[in-house]
Amino acid sequence: MKPLGKVKTKWSAEFAYAIGLLTTDGSLSKDGRHINFTSKDRDLVMTFKRCLKLDNVIGRKTSGSTKEKKYFQIQFGDVLFYRFLLKIGLMPNKTKKLGDLNIPQKYFFHFLRGHFDGDGTIYSYFDRRWKSSYMFYTVFCAANFPHILWLRRRIYGLIGIKGHINRTIKYKKDGKGILFQLKFAKKESLKLLKKLYRKGGRNYLERKYQKIQAIRAQVEELADSSP
Repeated sequence: MKPLGKVKTKWSAEFAYAIGLLTTDGSLSKDGRHINFTSKDRDLVMTFKRCLKLDNVIGRKTSGSTKEKKYFQIQFGDVLFYRFLLKIGLMPNKTKKLGDLNIPQKYFFHFLRGHFDGDGTIYSYFDRRWKSSYMFYTVFCAANFPHILWLRRRIYGLIGIKGHINRTIKYKKDGKGILFQLKFAKKESLKLLKKLYRKGGRNYLERKYQKIQAIRAQVEELADSSP
């Protein structure tokens, strides 16, 4: 008997977004069957569940040495979906091994929006060295250098922006690790964000989206007030 799958492995905006989330905050069990997605944001887990049309219950879990259940998770078994994830480049214990992924060009920015919501950030500030100099950066993070290089290549190949890569130390309760950041400054960020939140990109983390909207509004206000 052929194994039955819960997830329909057909590319769409919603499916690609969920793959982006799995790439950052998901994990594959070594049993060849189970998939887990964990996040501090319950809304993000709800969106993941909706995108893949899952009926599994969202649970709570601890992380590290703390006993407080700060994280939300959804876990399910699906052999066919598991095999699909292996085929596109995901794997168990992916943190240090992740490299290129096989994401169709048509859905890449939906995938990238999921990647950003899972493990990205955006921040802004006024640079005091110059009057009315408002700076902001869109950042993608990964613990694996080949994967961050792949992201950079794909983004450059599609919209011609390079960004720059930083290597930092990430301190955690159980030690420290290397973190790579692909950062895009203001001009490149505006071009990138336009693609990430284009028509059809209905799935996103609301708090990050609102932060982006506030940054865009600030940029427009400064542009209108400049002589």
